[in-house]
Amino acid sequence: MILPCLVIATSGKEKGGRGVYTTENIKAGTVIEISPVLVFSMAERKAIEASKLFHYIFEWGKSTKLGALGLGYVSMYNHDYNSNCDYDMDYENELISITVVKDVKKGDELFINYNASPDSQKPVWFDAK
Repeated sequence: MILPCLVIATSGKEKGGRGVYTTENIKAGTVIEISPVLVFSMAERKAIEASKLFHYIFEWGKSTKLGALGLGYVSMYNHDYNSNCDYDMDYENELISITVVKDVKKGDELFINYNASPDSQKPVWFDAK
């Protein structure tokens, strides 16, 4: 399930590539996407991390040793330390859901925090020094 007001467009974020935007105002608490994932074994994850897909996969499972690629728009959300969306992983059903945590306006880019907490300030791999 992907709300029809979501679109993929060029990101305004530096080095953001493409991102997910909304064509309508969305209130906090709204689930905007529930999408399946492809789950990868540890060996498959290692091979994927050596490819372009490295920047699109999620750590998966309680041990975080597996990997998962979100289908739908899930893997297209860019990172922000003060994101306007959060994601939830359903390991049993192999799904990721995206929920708006701050009201967003028409035309806004939707962000998740790659640390799995909307306001986490822990540096992510591409910001770590």
